[in-house]
Amino acid sequence: MGTTANSIPASAGLSDAIVPNGSVGIVKPEIIGFSEPLLLKSGQVLPQYELCVESYGTLNADRSNAVLVCHALNASHHVAGIDAANPKNIGWWDNMVGPGKPLDTDRFFVIGVNNIGSCFGSTGPASTNPATGKPWGANFPILTVEDWVNAQARLADYFGIQKFAAVMGGSLGGMQALEWAISQPDRLENCIVIASTPRLSAQNIAFNEVARRAIISDPEFHAGDYYAHNTVPRSGLGVARMLGHITYLSDTVMAEKFGRSQRNPLDGQAYRYGYDVEFEVESYLRYQGEKFSTYFDANTYLLITRALDYFDPSRLHNGDLAKALAHVQAKFLLVSFTTDWRFSPECSREIVQALLKNRLSVTYAEVDAPHGHDAFLLDDERYHGVVQGYYDHIAETMGLGARASVTGVLA
Repeated sequence: MGTTANSIPASAGLSDAIVPNGSVGIVKPEIIGFSEPLLLKSGQVLPQYELCVESYGTLNADRSNAVLVCHALNASHHVAGIDAANPKNIGWWDNMVGPGKPLDTDRFFVIGVNNIGSCFGSTGPASTNPATGKPWGANFPILTVEDWVNAQARLADYFGIQKFAAVMGGSLGGMQALEWAISQPDRLENCIVIASTPRLSAQNIAFNEVARRAIISDPEFHAGDYYAHNTVPRSGLGVARMLGHITYLSDTVMAEKFGRSQRNPLDGQAYRYGYDVEFEVESYLRYQGEKFSTYFDANTYLLITRALDYFDPSRLHNGDLAKALAHVQAKFLLVSFTTDWRFSPECSREIVQALLKNRLSVTYAEVDAPHGHDAFLLDDERYHGVVQGYYDHIAETMGLGARASVTGVLA
């Protein structure tokens, strides 16, 4: 299989889209249908489903250079490049994936997949339930990280990929990469886990529960059947996003960006003595919440946060993560960030120690970055250098050729 139809030459149109150096270019998704029922961990069955996918680069003759990128809570299949339907929509990991970038599409065939249950093209709560002819809504089956990996394994079969060169993800995407190494041990050569954790802490589960209650308590939620009422629980979704966004940023970044600055203060530093927006940080959070409520599905938010809560590979091994990883075959790269208090470096270190107990190959980098959990999405030369070096080693081992020189990317 050569370069897929997902990559469109810049000359194909969209004259207002400027394709920067190092970009995979203008891309569009592919919808892939699966008619074989998917048995879920809950015991429920998804009778059929579709996955929305983008791919970049060229799959080589023996299909050995493929990399699967797994997304986090509010991301999607659109990992890199310029969305053909919206030139302003740049892939969420565009600084990581592309020609000459850390994950070099001149050497690797990269697949970005939108998980079932999401709201960006794959089968989810807003999709039609074949049994009723109406949207699934709150009746969509509860999902787990294991379910996503099982669906992704079928996607690999569709592409004829027996073994990925790497499975990679940040945050919730990192959990999926870890689950790939556990449940599909012979189908990936490398596992790249960034800013992630082997399980949520009680505090993280608590944050998720508050966010879910904000949505469920919204009068427009209608027990998850808001589609039929032609409405959206915008208020609850907005509050959920505000809460989540706070956890993605470090106190240092929030202080630097906003401090105690007021928005349109009265005389001098006088307060308005009310409950409308007064501080810049309030304005920022409300904006983020309102924007989120215009494009994300409330039932999807409930599903994905619960999947986050349930993930714990050690649960069936009396809390022993090393036993959960006993049959892993992949080599690992783990990266954490010092100011990430959502998934702290201690979470990554626990995975590292469990892998070392099993005498597995592990590379670990702890990056001193001020950005909090969101650091995995941002530009940091040290972080990108670690990932690039790891992929360079994979490419060298596989004989995939030298890296192309790209301006603005580490040499």
